[in-house]
This record gives sequence, structure tokens and C-alpha cells, in this order.
Amino acid sequence: MELTLNRAVLDIPPIGIRAFADLARSTPGAVSLTIGEPDLNTPEAVKEAAKRALDANDTHYPEGNGNLYLRQAIAAFERRRNGLAYDPEEIIVTIGATGALFAGLFTILNPGDEVIIPTPAFSLYEAIVRLCRGVPVALPTENDRFQVDPDKLRRALTAKTKAVILTSPNNPTGCVYTQETLEGLHRVLKDQPVFVLCDEVYRQLTYTDSFRSFSAYQDMHDRILVVQSFSKPYAMTGWRVGYLMADAAVRERAQMVHQYGVVAAPSFIQPACAEALNYDNSADVALFRRRRDYVYSRLTEMGLPVEKPEGAFYVFAGISQFGMDSLTFCTRMVREGLVAAVPGCYFGTEGYMRISYCYGDDELRDGLNRIQRFIRSL
Repeated sequence: MELTLNRAVLDIPPIGIRAFADLARSTPGAVSLTIGEPDLNTPEAVKEAAKRALDANDTHYPEGNGNLYLRQAIAAFERRRNGLAYDPEEIIVTIGATGALFAGLFTILNPGDEVIIPTPAFSLYEAIVRLCRGVPVALPTENDRFQVDPDKLRRALTAKTKAVILTSPNNPTGCVYTQETLEGLHRVLKDQPVFVLCDEVYRQLTYTDSFRSFSAYQDMHDRILVVQSFSKPYAMTGWRVGYLMADAAVRERAQMVHQYGVVAAPSFIQPACAEALNYDNSADVALFRRRRDYVYSRLTEMGLPVEKPEGAFYVFAGISQFGMDSLTFCTRMVREGLVAAVPGCYFGTEGYMRISYCYGDDELRDGLNRIQRFIRSL
């Protein structure tokens, strides 16, 4: 008898972003503008809360869905900051947003179910859908300025459609869905038996006062799942904590996936997460906005097509004019220009590269100078 592995695992490629960051690290003298990790440190008050928890021996099993005080803090924060009404019993504290995505998608998908993913998109969505034996369906947005066209979404819906994933602010584009886009999507989806998974990990990193989210349509409360993370807005990437918010009936089943998969998020970091919700990150947002403006102005001066980001900390620059696919372009740029960005193909969209501005001013200036020199050499 031949030993075999799960076919779903065999069909999943390595994470392209990490692979390309590794290429940059292994190239002597290369500057990397690849990873979406704030160059800031976790706020002192957050770290102190974790230290106090350790000193108090808060190292035993916590509640499976997250301790009640943290879920209460999350519910209050979401109501106060984002206008979302979720009861603490509709919240699961997860191992990062990744854990929330896994728990949510595993709960709702059956083999063969289709999930519409507007592209460009974070590659994790497609991978998780495939691991759940679902079918990812790409919905390209590059010809619509990275907005999701409601008519195109309507045409993409089939009898097998189980869910739509919406990410705003978006990774990799930094674009935010307009009110017009959201209203159009709501008209299409409000009467459909389809779940909407709203990935909002960059919601607290927006540069516009007019930001709105699809999760605000609470007439679809029973079908909306909201994914959040402590990583991006509070510089807590290494803490690996996020949360999933969903209607009680969905959350009841999702907690089974979560608890059988990981049991619970570590106990002593939960007080730190509650403290993080009190942190005013407005200075950090101002920092990233300034960096956004600098990177955007430099790229437009180089003649690269780019939509100005209104959130997150990425720019998705067009490179199709150079007559090569994005992997070839970015590989040459590392080896010849000694600067790394992430190929657009890793986000399901050719002809682009993603530049992260989670780096200091000197690194950004040096990296962009290298990009400019490389482009001029082509």
C-alpha cells in the first residue's frame, strides 16, 4: 500500500511573499520593501500588561473563545470605534487573523462550494478555501481602479456560491471601497444566501474620514463574518492574536473549529490585548500617511501607474509597460537593482508589484532610489 498525503495540502504552493522576502535576504546588499510589518514596537503599556499577567501567574488554561473580559472589551471597542454591534458571545479570540479566517471559512464551506475573491488579494484566502475543499473564484478589479463592480459580482454568482471575501483597506493595493461600491454590493448580496467575510485587519490604519465598511450592513448580520487582528494597528505581529465576529449561530459552530484546532489563545497575552484596545494609534497613522505620500509621489514621478492608497501600508504599482511578467521583473530588480518588492502574481494579478512602506525613511529613500535606477536601466 502506498502512503499518500492530503491532496488539498499537495496542491497548495508556499507563501510567495515569504519566498520573495527570503530571496531578498539571501541577496547580498539588497534592500527589501516586501513585508507588511510595522517597523514600530509594541506600545509600552501593552507590554507591561503582559508582564503583570506573567507575574500574577496568569499562565493557565483560559476560556476557549477568549476570556470574557477581553471579549467584552472587543465588543465595546467595535461598538465605540466602528459602530458594530456584536455581543461578547458572538466573538472568538483567535491565533491571529489567520486563525479567524480558518475558523470562519472551515465553518461555512462544504466541498465544492465557491468563494468569490476580488483580486488582487492576499494569497491566504485562496489557500484556505482550497484546504477546505472549496473552489476559489477570482473577480478581477484592476480595470475598475480596484473597486468591486457590483454588476461583475452579480454575474460571478452561481448556485454554488457560498461566500464573498471583501478586504478594505486592501492588501496589496491599499485601496478603500467607496460608498458607491458598498451600496452596489449590498444591493446585489442582501437577498442572496451567501456569506460575506469582511477582512478588516487594516481598518484602524486608514487615511480618510469617509471610510465605511460592508460590515456596517447589519441587516445581513446573520451572514457577515468580520475578521480582525491586533497585529497591524498596534505593532503586535509577533503576538499572533486576532478575533472573529459572527452571528451567534455561526459563532457556535466556528468555536468548535477554533477549539479543536488550537484550544485557545494564550492566557497571559489576553490582558495585553485588552490594553491595546485603549491605545491611541493616531500618531502611527500620521506616520504611515506621511510615508504613503512620499512613496506615492516618488512612484508617480517615475511614471509608474498607481492608485493612491487610502489605507494599510502598501502601494501596488503598475509595471506592465516593461514587457515582462511580474515575477521576472521583480527577480531582475533584486538581482540587478538590489531592491525587492513583491510580484503582483502572488496576489493573483499580473503587471504589478507591491511595495510596503513599513520601513524607516532612510530605507524607503534608498529603496526607491534603487527602483528608479533599475527602471532607467531597462
